[in-house]
Amino acid sequence: MIKDNQKYFTRLQGVLDGAVIIFSYVIAWYFYLVASGRAEEIGVLPAQIYMMALVFLVPFFLFLYYACNLYATQRITGRRLEGGNILKANLIGGLSFMAVLYMINISDISRGMLSLFLVINVILTVVQRNVVHLVLTNAWKMGLNQKRIILVGYSRAAEEYIDRIVQNPQWGYKVLGILDDNVKPGTEYKGVEVLGMTNRLSMMLPRNSLDEIAITLGLSEYYKLERIVAMCEKSGVHTKFIPDYTNIIPTKPYTEDLLGLPVVNIRHVPLTNTFNMMTKRIFDFFGALAAIALFSPVMLVTAACIKATSKGPLIFTQERVGLHNKPFRMYKFRSMEVQSKAEEKKGWTVKNDPRITPVGRFIRKTSIDELPQLFNVLKGDMSLVGPRPERPQFVEKFREEIPRYMVKHQVRPGMTGWAQVNGYRGNTSIRKRIEYDLYYIENWTMGLDIKILVLTVFKGFVNKNAY
Repeated sequence: MIKDNQKYFTRLQGVLDGAVIIFSYVIAWYFYLVASGRAEEIGVLPAQIYMMALVFLVPFFLFLYYACNLYATQRITGRRLEGGNILKANLIGGLSFMAVLYMINISDISRGMLSLFLVINVILTVVQRNVVHLVLTNAWKMGLNQKRIILVGYSRAAEEYIDRIVQNPQWGYKVLGILDDNVKPGTEYKGVEVLGMTNRLSMMLPRNSLDEIAITLGLSEYYKLERIVAMCEKSGVHTKFIPDYTNIIPTKPYTEDLLGLPVVNIRHVPLTNTFNMMTKRIFDFFGALAAIALFSPVMLVTAACIKATSKGPLIFTQERVGLHNKPFRMYKFRSMEVQSKAEEKKGWTVKNDPRITPVGRFIRKTSIDELPQLFNVLKGDMSLVGPRPERPQFVEKFREEIPRYMVKHQVRPGMTGWAQVNGYRGNTSIRKRIEYDLYYIENWTMGLDIKILVLTVFKGFVNKNAY
């Protein structure tokens, strides 16, 4: 059974983590003190004292790893999230250890050596865990140690769950079948067969052949939930509930406890939190200042080229819809011939659009035309990262055609975004773009913003869909 194997994997992972902690500490001690010659200086503690600290350091760090959820199953744990937890555990551990040394008045243990240890330990732990994950992924793909699951209820949620399992064999999930009261036994979806009615669950559970039960009932069958959950809980098999209304609730729903009554908020936007909003705004302001200084030569050359090759203003401004549905004027380098207001509202540009100037074609393709929006960021109209803003007429059109479209206006629009770095910019699907924008809005962190900016540098400037 998976739960038995998982116990051994967790113990093995703990041993590997402990070995990395010891190795990192010894390497840091050797290079910072021995190889550098500092160990010969008067007042430096002997090696035995430094090594004795490991007796306390290793179990303390392993406890922090456990507290930071680093011993949960690795099947679908994100590498970025795990790396962040490793960094968090090491920072807490390092600062706590130094604070204890200060409180008990031990000042002879080198703080520089401890800092080097933390850096080495974070790097080696991330590498070690990625190697372990790669080994486990290959084993799962080969059908070893797979998690056996039964679905209760044939619904849209069941199909979407199976879709994701089929697309990700590295998770090591094997769906044994579906139990449903309304669908004929033998019906298949992507190789997963309906085995019979839901009352068969009471016969299957005592066989102890399941690792997990996923309740995927359709909305019309939710009256069966209490009975099915009661059966599952008697068996002790891990049970999860996949609601048949995923198009309504967010991927990370925000729940409240109302005197024992669980309340699920339909939309949780982390950037409505004052602290998060302030943190992002400060990051935007100083990030925009740095980017203006960095790209000022590019902007000066672009301005000179536009002035020399076509008549009209250097900067083109256009009304866009921003935070809380408020309109603002967005800046861009002019890439087209000067047009009347009526011509501007006709629609998007098309391939080989005759209105685009030769210089404009280049700056649109390379996204240089977007650089003046850094001043929009300074003003507070925009953010460095966020959903791209649209013109008012398109907002009115899409709000009627695309569900949840207006949610994007709960945050500041951005110069770049999660949709753009995933290829959805220019002449691409609006619906897919909104899906990525909603994911960003509901899962925002400063780490995600930094990741998007880094991805923008490597694959976000050149726009193959720009006309």
